[in-house]
Amino acid sequence: MRLLYFNDFKLGVLKGDTVVDVSHLVQDIPHTGPGNLMNGLIERFGSYRKKLEDFVATGKGVPLASVRIRPPLPKPTNIECMAVNYMEDGTLKEPAPINAFHKSPSAIIGPGDTMVLPDVPAGIFEGEAELAIIIGKRCSNVKAADAMQYVFGYTNFIDGSARGLPPPGNVFYQMKSRETFAPIGPYIVTADEVKDPHKLQVKLWNSGQLMQNFNTDDMAHKIPRCIEWVSSIHTMEPGDILATGTNHRGLNSFMDGDVIELECEGIGRLKFNVKDELKRTWARTTRLQWKETGNEGPHTLQLTGKYAKK
Repeated sequence: MRLLYFNDFKLGVLKGDTVVDVSHLVQDIPHTGPGNLMNGLIERFGSYRKKLEDFVATGKGVPLASVRIRPPLPKPTNIECMAVNYMEDGTLKEPAPINAFHKSPSAIIGPGDTMVLPDVPAGIFEGEAELAIIIGKRCSNVKAADAMQYVFGYTNFIDGSARGLPPPGNVFYQMKSRETFAPIGPYIVTADEVKDPHKLQVKLWNSGQLMQNFNTDDMAHKIPRCIEWVSSIHTMEPGDILATGTNHRGLNSFMDGDVIELECEGIGRLKFNVKDELKRTWARTTRLQWKETGNEGPHTLQLTGKYAKK
């Protein structure tokens, strides 16, 4: 099943190229708004699934192209992002030590929304293409052998980054938790529809140009281990997001006017815009291209605009 919010945050189920409004079927779930309605449905999905399936089977939808799709999880309790969790197309000799960071839930935006680049002295702005896990039930100190039982589903996820902010050192908070820096969607695909989350092609286009193209089979620490590790640190709640990391070799600059599209195989396509009132520019060079031409540092340099080095 594919769950989404549309228009004024009506809850819908995707049916072909239409969306069926199922809001009336879930109104008895305790909630104060769309933020915790989806979370509540995820937690109680076993009790609602057949009711939803039966209604959608005979219900008439409206064309998906005629509605505004919203972020499917507007207010997760937690967003956790795995760090350096790919083998970079097998070029790393061994996995990096398992690590993650917290990203503010207020960074969430959805399809058709805009990532806004702030007025800060970042060396570059990037967005990392990632497959995200949606947690289905409360989990604490879960063993890897049991971890997949806690996966409700999957969605596309972009980890926006303002790289190189001063002072040097531990700057993950100000680099990662900016408003609009967590685009997700267009919907949640339930786990039963994804045969093997470790064999999905992930593609990101920047203004029509394919920039990232990798497979989740290159993931260093697999999903069960990620859930085991994160849940050993704190409890994860239904509707929480666990982003599984990216292959950094295709990372590229995000600039004003860019149109970004992300498609994790079978999870739909997320499309959003980028805005920068300062109109800063960088070369459209991936990290791999920058390295292969013998340049120093991890990424291309800012060319024009405020904070460009003369």
